Amino acid sequence: MRLVILAVGHARGTEEGALSDAFCARAASMGKRLGFPAVTINEVGVSKARDVESRMREEGERLAGKIPEQAHVICLDAKGKGMTSDAFAEMLGAMRDAGARDLTFLIGGPDGLSPGPKVKPGRSLAFGPQTWPHLLVRAMLAEQIYRGMTILAGHPYHRA
Repeated sequence: MRLVILAVGHARGTEEGALSDAFCARAASMGKRLGFPAVTINEVGVSKARDVESRMREEGERLAGKIPEQAHVICLDAKGKGMTSDAFAEMLGAMRDAGARDLTFLIGGPDGLSPGPKVKPGRSLAFGPQTWPHLLVRAMLAEQIYRGMTILAGHPYHRA
C-alpha cells in the first residue's frame, strides 16, 4: 500500500521539511519489507485569495486533484480523533492487509483544511486538541508513519 502525504505549502529549505523528508525516507526504506512500497510527500501551493474561505476552498480543490483514484483518505484536523501510535500502526497494517492500494493523508495550509465535497475522508485524525503549524504537522505525521512501520516490524524504535 502506497502512503502519500498531500500537504498545502512548500517545505523545501525549512527545518520541518528536512525532518519530514528524513522520516519519510526511513519509512520508505523500512516499508518496502512490510508491504508499503512508497512513502511520499506531495505539495500544493498556498492560495493567494483575499479571504480565508476562498483560500481554503482553493487549496482543498488543489489537494483533491492530486488524490490517487480510489485512495483511502485521512484528513489531519484538530477536530479529528486522536489515536495511539500502536492503534495507528494497527490501522496501517489492517488497511494493507485488506488490500488497500493507496492511503492519502491530507494536511491543510495555515488557515486549515477544506477538502471539498468530492473528497470523502475515511476518518479525521488529530494530534491532540492543540493547534499545530501545518509544516510541523507534516513532520509529526511522517514520524508517526515511520513509528508505525517500526511497530509492525517489531523494531525497538517504539518503546512505549
